[in-house]
This record gives sequence, structure tokens and C-alpha cells, in this order.
Amino acid sequence: MMNCKVLIVSDSHGMTGELQELYNRHAVDVYIHCGDSELPAAHPALAGYSVVKGNCDFESAYPTNYVEKVNGLSIFVTHGHLYNVKMTLQKIWYKAKEAGAQVACFGHSHVMGAELIEDVLLINPGSILLPRGRRERTYALLDVQNKQATVIFYELSGKEVAKESFVLQ
Repeated sequence: MMNCKVLIVSDSHGMTGELQELYNRHAVDVYIHCGDSELPAAHPALAGYSVVKGNCDFESAYPTNYVEKVNGLSIFVTHGHLYNVKMTLQKIWYKAKEAGAQVACFGHSHVMGAELIEDVLLINPGSILLPRGRRERTYALLDVQNKQATVIFYELSGKEVAKESFVLQ
């Protein structure tokens, strides 16, 4: 039985107070930063976050990707630049499948979205600094109850922007 809540943020490009604000705003099982924080790994704004290395990050302590397991859910986390996510989601989908993940979280394109491709839910939270395709600076909250996954996108202020539901396998 999969039950968990996950906060997903990406492409904060040097922002600090906002990351701490999101951490304090939402009580979740895991906090994920999909890269391009442009902060050192020991920075207090990243306390509590699991972070990957983006193309604008020079911190060697960050992994390029990892798998987060939380309450029966397996989440593949990467920035996306190594998988050409601006052009296609096929490579990241294959990598998530290879890792045995039901969910893949990534950033890089600064475009928010969630899409279920076969049995992998792909989530890009957008950017809390420089969004593309919309004005709102966004992040995402994934709520999984049994096999029902709900992805809620919020703007930085906490106002809900969009909500989508999916059934995981």
C-alpha cells in the first residue's frame, strides 16, 4: 500500500528564503529538489531537501540522480539535462523504468507538467524563479493514497494553479 506526500521543487537558481518557506508550509514525507539550486550542499535553505545536481550546479556533493523510496513508492529523481527533457520524455521514462520507479521527478525545462506514460508518472514542478510557458512560479505536491496519485501545482504564494489525478500501477 503506497501512502505518501512529496514536495517537489526545481530550478530555484539561488533562492533561499523561498525554499525554507515551502519546507515550513507543507508537512510531507519527503522534500525533493530537482536541481539548479545553485547553492552549496550545506546551505541551510536546503536543510531537509534531497537534492540532485543540475546543469547550473557546481557542487560535487550532489548526485546526478537517485531513487527515493518512501512508503512503498519508488521515485526516480534527476535534473533532466542529461536526458534531453526539453525535446523528449522518452529517455527519462526509460531511465525511470530501468530504476524500477513508478514516478520520475525532474526539472530543467522550467515548464510545469505531469504526465502518465504507461506505468511511470513524470512530474516537472516548473521553476520557482523563472517559469516558462506561464507567469506563475510553480512547485508541485504529490499525494499518493493507495494507487491514486494526485499532483497539485502551486504558485510560490501557495495558491493552487492546477491539479491532476492519475492511477499508478
